[in-house]
Amino acid sequence: MLNISEETLHKRIDITDSESGKFVFFRKHYVIFNYVLIGLFVLFVIILFLPWTQNIRSTGNVTTLSPEHRPQTIQSPIPGRIEQWYINEGDFVNKGDTILRISEVSSDYFDPLLINRTSGQIDAKSRSALTYNEKIEALGQQLDAQQNERELKRTQAVNKIEQAKLKVRSDSIRLEAAKTQIAIARTQFERMQTLQEEGITSLADLEERRLKLQEAQANLIAQENQLLSSENEVINAEIEINRITAEYADKISKTRQEIFTSQGNQLNTEAEVDKLQIQLSNYEQRSTLYYIVAPQDGYVNKALRAGLGETFSQGEQLVGIMPSNYQIAVETYVRPLDLPLIHVGEDVRIQFDGWPAIIFSGWPNLSYGTYGAEVVAVENYISKNGKYRVLLSPDSEDNPWPKQIGIGSGAQTIALLENVPIWYELWRNLNGFPPNYYTPEGDSQGQTSTSNDKK
Repeated sequence: MLNISEETLHKRIDITDSESGKFVFFRKHYVIFNYVLIGLFVLFVIILFLPWTQNIRSTGNVTTLSPEHRPQTIQSPIPGRIEQWYINEGDFVNKGDTILRISEVSSDYFDPLLINRTSGQIDAKSRSALTYNEKIEALGQQLDAQQNERELKRTQAVNKIEQAKLKVRSDSIRLEAAKTQIAIARTQFERMQTLQEEGITSLADLEERRLKLQEAQANLIAQENQLLSSENEVINAEIEINRITAEYADKISKTRQEIFTSQGNQLNTEAEVDKLQIQLSNYEQRSTLYYIVAPQDGYVNKALRAGLGETFSQGEQLVGIMPSNYQIAVETYVRPLDLPLIHVGEDVRIQFDGWPAIIFSGWPNLSYGTYGAEVVAVENYISKNGKYRVLLSPDSEDNPWPKQIGIGSGAQTIALLENVPIWYELWRNLNGFPPNYYTPEGDSQGQTSTSNDKK
């Protein structure tokens, strides 16, 4: 029935006196139940104030700490053909052990005497360079002789010029003497002619004076010719010295040109020798590449090129190898939102796939089956999966990681952050806030920390 009456019946009638009221209000176990509820509520309030370690959970896989210890493939630096295998898959090899032998596929290297013949070419070119050196020395001696001969010829020509100049001076003096003699002879002739006209001297004396005047005139002409001849000798001597200078300049320039040509040929020959030596070194080094050897100790995982006689190109992968000595590590990926919370040296808990574990993410000390690690590197560039790569190494102060873990196996990581009350963590998750950003101790600049302090 609907309670539409305004009268309050329970205020006028005491229902606790009835049998049903006594059954409901006075049973003891309900009192205990109330106490239990109150106790649970108090316990819940206390739990809300317990510490909770904020964390970042992500997935990763097992790898090695050093890049050189990770699984690798062996390539051939030259193209070739497989001739013989010396190992089987799964074999253990030491560093330097021969894995397989290959042969050439390029026709440029088919000659089995290629190295010996290249050495012979080097010897021939070296001897040719020595002959050029001897030729240069001979041309140098010839150049010195030509220069000495030029100086002697120039000295001889200069002496001839001086002799010619002295002769010109001597002929000039004789010419002046002849002029004086002709003047005297003319004066005597004119005097004798005056005396003959006066009848003092005879005609024979006059003719004799005329003859002497003519002789003086002839002597004057001869001296003038002699002077011109001496002057021509000076000119010829000067021309001769210019001819000698031009002649020996041409000879010396030709000799120098031959020296320069020989030096150029010598340098070209030496360059060819160096080029042949480089080729010889390349051939010798190439001959050592016919045997593919193990770069380090490890196990042969898989032969990527198997058949005998199978050809391959340069840099093609031939066989995979797993190093035997390595330091294990874990690589994990975190969201860009969580990247500022990751610091080098911070603690991380790891659960490996296949290993049982009981995890209380907020109470790492109560977890079982997890192993300690610390951050050793944080990649600054985002990966293809849209996350940042973080590299973890074993914590030396924690339990050692299982030795049976294989490279590439999966792992679950829990990065431990700041300690906060549980009520705060619940409130943060209800509001969708990220974990608290903090700077670890020893990193006052807010940069990557290298502290190994435990939180």
